[in-house]
Amino acid sequence: MTSRREPRLADAAEIAAEQGLTPARITSLYTERAENTAGTTFPEPADKRGRARLWDHAEVTEWFAHRAPARLAEHAPPSLAPETLLNAAEASRYLGYKNSNQVTTFVRDHPGYFPDPDVVDEKGTAENPYRRKLWKVETLQAWAATRPGRGRRAGAKQAPPLPEVPVDGDPEELLGASQAAALLGYKTVGSFSSSLSQGNLPLLKDTDGVAVNAGRQNGRRRWTRRRILEQAAQRSQK
Repeated sequence: MTSRREPRLADAAEIAAEQGLTPARITSLYTERAENTAGTTFPEPADKRGRARLWDHAEVTEWFAHRAPARLAEHAPPSLAPETLLNAAEASRYLGYKNSNQVTTFVRDHPGYFPDPDVVDEKGTAENPYRRKLWKVETLQAWAATRPGRGRRAGAKQAPPLPEVPVDGDPEELLGASQAAALLGYKTVGSFSSSLSQGNLPLLKDTDGVAVNAGRQNGRRRWTRRRILEQAAQRSQK
C-alpha cells in the first residue's frame, strides 16, 4: 500500500510572506476564524514548534485561493520601476488578481505557464527553511502583454530543451535547475520545479549553493552533481 506523504508545514511567518500579509494578521485570521467572512473558517494548526503554530501549507493555500474572486475585469497596474521586485502576493495584485495567492497557484499547478522568478531568497531557519520568490515588474509586464486570458498564452514559446548533462562529471560541481531536471529525467524545468515544491525530491530540499555573478541567474538554487544523482537513484528504486 502506498504511504501517505507527510504534509508540508508552514508557520505564520512563511504564510505571511507568501500572502503579502504580516505574521500577526495570519494569527488573527486563525484566532478570529469564527468571525471572518471567507465562507469557511481558517484551518486548524496541524502541529506546533515550541509555542509557534504550524499549519498544513496545502490547506492554508486552498483557503486563500477561495477567499476572493479570481481577477478584476479591468485593471490598470500601478506605476513601478521595471527593476522593482515583487513577491508572489504583490505580483498577483499588480496583475489585477483579487486573490493574492493567484501567482502561487499558477506556479504550483501550471508548470511553465508563469515565468520563473528573477530572484529566489532563502528564508526561515535551518529547522524550517523556505524560499521567497521575487519577480521583476518588467517580467510581469512582458507576461501580461502576451496573455489573452485563460489557458495557455497565445504565441507563447515552448519550453527550451533541457541541456545534455554528463553523469560522470565532477561530483562536486554545482548544477542548476535545468541540469538537475535533465539528470532526473524530467522533460521540462517546470515539471522538475513542481515536483520539488511538492516534496517529491527530498534530497534536493536543501541546496549546496546559489548562483553568483550569473546575471539573471543570481540567487538561483544549485545542487552538487553527487546530490542530484543520489536523488535520481532514490527515484529509480520507487
